[in-house]
Amino acid sequence: MPIDPTLLDDLEWRGLVAHSTDLDALRDALSQGSVKFYVGFDPTAPSLHMGNLVQILTARRLQEAGHTPYALVGGATGMIGDPRDSGERTLNTVDTVQEWVQRVRRQIEPFLSFEGDNAATMVNNYDWTENLSTIDFLREIGKHFPVNRMLARDVVRTRLEAGISYTEFSYILLQSMDYLELFRQHGVTLQFGGSDQWGNLTGGVELIRRAAGGHVHAFATPLITKADGTKYGKTEGGALWLDPEMMSPYAFYQFWLNVEDEKVPELLRIFTFLSREEIEELDAQTAEKPFLRAGQKALAEHVTSLVHGAEETERIKAASAALFGGGDLTGLSTETLGAALREAGSVRVEGELPSVVDLLVETGLAKSKGEARRTISEGGAYLNNQRVEDPEQTPTPDDLIGGTWLVLRRGKKKFAGVEVG
Repeated sequence: MPIDPTLLDDLEWRGLVAHSTDLDALRDALSQGSVKFYVGFDPTAPSLHMGNLVQILTARRLQEAGHTPYALVGGATGMIGDPRDSGERTLNTVDTVQEWVQRVRRQIEPFLSFEGDNAATMVNNYDWTENLSTIDFLREIGKHFPVNRMLARDVVRTRLEAGISYTEFSYILLQSMDYLELFRQHGVTLQFGGSDQWGNLTGGVELIRRAAGGHVHAFATPLITKADGTKYGKTEGGALWLDPEMMSPYAFYQFWLNVEDEKVPELLRIFTFLSREEIEELDAQTAEKPFLRAGQKALAEHVTSLVHGAEETERIKAASAALFGGGDLTGLSTETLGAALREAGSVRVEGELPSVVDLLVETGLAKSKGEARRTISEGGAYLNNQRVEDPEQTPTPDDLIGGTWLVLRRGKKKFAGVEVG
């Protein structure tokens, strides 16, 4: 695959280079031939999340520009976990971590090509640490790490008063050793990761210089935050997971559809493969006509297609349209409809079906039965997208979509689901 000499310019335009070792040297290296690079993922949960997606997509950009990826899943580092400001991690069992290694591998694989001249390679740092003795580790790795520099790391300073275990304190040694191993065994000369990993990234660069006399590169992508500066990736249900079992594709799509206007330009650059011209046109549309939400719609469609596939994205779009009265509810899959209704808000009923008036109240679409009746009499209540004319109407089993769901809507924008057990 030919090398794209404009890669670093594109990464900088997209805001993907927050920190870097010698930027001019990195530019020269990326322009002269296929650079072997690596990015690591610790299996500290059963799924990757939004922050990991930044790294996966960045790896794909480098590969598409002609460079050669090594995707590292940390079967060893995942058993320890990088120290966090919030406190000591709970250590997971070996079996749990190894199961999560396989799950994480399966999530990464679709994004990279494992064929061709610059085929990706998947590696696991458990392979070179499993039989490493403590003495060898301390002699060959530990001796290159001055304790005063390790104490100067922000996260370590933050944790010193409350306490930090030697295990987490030593994490930087393990991650740095990964870079040294890949440098020696595979000729890897570039590592990148999130900006919260910058100390670990530079630790690896320094270890290679001290232990092997090598000159290598590193850069860090920015932390993605909301407009108010708080972290993205957290929703009411937890992290923005990539696994559809942990976060439904519909909820994933809705997250991107609802990001703040001021964040749309940044997120389009980081999370999509749209061209500069396409993104700048969407920027202009978002600024001039924010009510059309052109940027959010493009963002939601592209990112959901990358993670969950184009077919699933089309099903989600069809469900969104149908729920707001713009399509056939009965044509939707029960899984997609159920995910959408649970995300919007739903109630479960057992036994005999209540009247529409009662259901409007139970779902919160009306505050009282009187309000529910007024809504019906004013023509603002819908059952499965059909206007309700009779205040005494009660759904029947034939109304159940997929044998399970009723969709209630008040006006054009408020809807809720009823799951019938």
